[in-house]
Amino acid sequence: MSQAKKLTGRQNKEIAAVIRAAKGDPKKPQSVQASIPYIAMYPDGVCRVTERLYSKSIEFFDVNYTLAGKDEQTAIFEGLCDLHNYFDPSISVQETFVGRRAGKDDLQKAIEIPPANDGFNRNREDFSGILQKQLEKGNNGLVRTKYLTFAIEADSLNTAKSRLAGIEADILNHFKVIGAAAHPLNGKERLSALHSVLHLGTAEPFSFEWGWLSKTGLGTKDYIAPASFHFGEGRTFRMGGKLGAVGFLQIMAAELNDRILADFLEIDGNVCVNLHIRSIDQNEAVKMIKRKITDLDGMKINEQKKAVRSGYDMDIMPSDLNTYGDEAKKLLKDLQNRNEKMFMLTVLIMGVAGSKQSLENRMFQMSGIALKHNCALMRLDYMQEPGFMSSLPLGHNQIPIQRGLTTSGAAVFIPFITRELFQSGEALNYGRNAISGNMIMADRKQLRNPNGLILGTPGSGKSFFAKYEINNVFLLTGDDIIICDPESEYAPVVRELHGQVIRISQESADYVNPMDINTNYSEDENPLSLKSDFILSLCEIIVGGKNGLEPVEKTVIDRAVRNVYRGFFADAATNGGTPDPAKMPILEDLYNELLKQPEREAQRVATAIEIYVHGSLNVFNNRTNVNVSNRIVCFDIKQLGKQLKKLGMLIIQDQVWNRVTENRAAKKATRYYMDEFHLLFKEPQTAAYSAEIYKRFRKWGGIPTGITQNVKELLESVEIANVLENSDFLLLLNQAAGDREILSRQLNISPNQLKYVTNSEAGEGLIIYGGIVLPFVNQLPADTMLYKIMSTKLQESVS
Repeated sequence: MSQAKKLTGRQNKEIAAVIRAAKGDPKKPQSVQASIPYIAMYPDGVCRVTERLYSKSIEFFDVNYTLAGKDEQTAIFEGLCDLHNYFDPSISVQETFVGRRAGKDDLQKAIEIPPANDGFNRNREDFSGILQKQLEKGNNGLVRTKYLTFAIEADSLNTAKSRLAGIEADILNHFKVIGAAAHPLNGKERLSALHSVLHLGTAEPFSFEWGWLSKTGLGTKDYIAPASFHFGEGRTFRMGGKLGAVGFLQIMAAELNDRILADFLEIDGNVCVNLHIRSIDQNEAVKMIKRKITDLDGMKINEQKKAVRSGYDMDIMPSDLNTYGDEAKKLLKDLQNRNEKMFMLTVLIMGVAGSKQSLENRMFQMSGIALKHNCALMRLDYMQEPGFMSSLPLGHNQIPIQRGLTTSGAAVFIPFITRELFQSGEALNYGRNAISGNMIMADRKQLRNPNGLILGTPGSGKSFFAKYEINNVFLLTGDDIIICDPESEYAPVVRELHGQVIRISQESADYVNPMDINTNYSEDENPLSLKSDFILSLCEIIVGGKNGLEPVEKTVIDRAVRNVYRGFFADAATNGGTPDPAKMPILEDLYNELLKQPEREAQRVATAIEIYVHGSLNVFNNRTNVNVSNRIVCFDIKQLGKQLKKLGMLIIQDQVWNRVTENRAAKKATRYYMDEFHLLFKEPQTAAYSAEIYKRFRKWGGIPTGITQNVKELLESVEIANVLENSDFLLLLNQAAGDREILSRQLNISPNQLKYVTNSEAGEGLIIYGGIVLPFVNQLPADTMLYKIMSTKLQESVS
């Protein structure tokens, strides 16, 4: 039997290498999921990143830093400084900015007007075509999300949760001071944020529920992981079917411009920017700077010795040495005497693309931005994996490259550009953002107070804009629409939508009864009490004069009103609560009841209203004979004489109140548009009634909108303060110089924002939506039918 051959040392090494390769390197993750650097994600949003490191995330949103005035920009900057100074050395902070392309289907769904079985689908198609063109002109496909992640070390999960909750509350307060909306992310939302980075450049939807874990046996990483990772190349990596590259920002500039971060965030493409910030203990920072100054002084002494030995002037120092010495002393002074702290900052910038050429173009574009700000974007050669993992919003920095900056130096990375407004659901279109070009889609119902005003000079597009919103409301929502039209401008739009145009004048056969009432007229009070209050206002216009009604006159009117309606409500009670419209009282019934009263004051009131009953102004002494229940009703009061116009506007407001109360019972909103709004504030009675509408309509599902060109005249009314306080929606078009000054003070509009209402074209201006102020442009193509029925230009309008 032959003896077995012994393997050589080389052969043994080769076999061992094969075995190791088969087993895998124990230091390297063996799956995509294992590569994602966290241990556990909890439903409340706390993430266990390493054995002792725990983190939470907050999503925050833009403020109008670009449009803000200098004082406001300074306030935002100081707010960011305060936020950075809040973080002590035990808190790691990561700011993550993800810019990605949204899917076309999602955008189409956001602006689509679904068809309905009402005969207006052709109108919907026309309007959708206009929205589609608006979308194509803008850049709404670029979605930017912003996160602030903070991490601490703790011995246990409970300890970490307690401290993280306190830090979270403090950060949210800082954002509130800055004026930026922010909210903490729960576990599912954090997984979605991680998913957006791990699938950057793809349309892969995120789908996850906590209940799925126990049913499937999978972990949270399985729902966010890409198909594959490959980090074998030195300068790029592969993530699923996409190529990516990470670089760090080398800051060479002595001072940075506050546009540096904004320029990166405005890149049109799939980009992720991360700022890892860590505070240094103040005493350690001061010691470190003093050591650096000592080193520099030592270098100066050495240079002076060289100068003496070489025989030249010892005061001649290398310029860099002098510069660094001055900067170090200034830095020490800032740390000791100003509200400045020292931070270590790592800025990582990642680009993702579908091909190598596209990726290199993207990285070249970002390098150009860095050079513009006297910085350099250095590729993380052979460190792409830790660079990518440090770009996930987990609060853990694996890149040791850092740059020291003071508080103001770190805060110069302003994370704000301009606000965008793109809501879903029943969001209406308000044109495009004049800065970004993106569509503005907003739902006034989501506001705390959806009441609004449209203000602008003649020819600025006020009525046009109101008609545009009316069309959008009618085609997208189920809301009812009522219009008070003092200039006979809205009839073409109302007729196109098969609405009811009610022409109220002494020559018209259309009648509206000021005595109309329904049993839902008031929820909190007896409906008769509120109706009596309206009739008192009506009589005050007719009778009161400068001093208003006398107390005795108010008493007799209130008594007469109750007597007039007693029979009507009694009849309704016998018919199961449904009143008979044929028995609705009219103004003549009130007149006759006043004549029955024994007081001399009753005779005076009856005599004053006689002209409105039996005289030449008896247009309101009839029962309603028009369809005031049509979904869209326009009260055309242009032909009402001067004596009747104020009365007519008050009566229309009462009709609106009737409609609002009926609709509230049906859980339906009512939109009320009042053109020439300033006319309502010329008389105390109509002004008070209008202010009451703005105060009370919100609770009843009413959404009033006042439209006027006479801003100065409007703001002179004592009641206008109630209107402004209860309006979270304002649309400002071109304004006269005097009006601009008033609005700037009243609405706290900055000079930069005022530029958009100064000599602006028709359809351009500012939209104020809650705390958001946006410049907009909304100019429709003149060759559309919608434009023609909305235009008030004589040569373009449709009669």
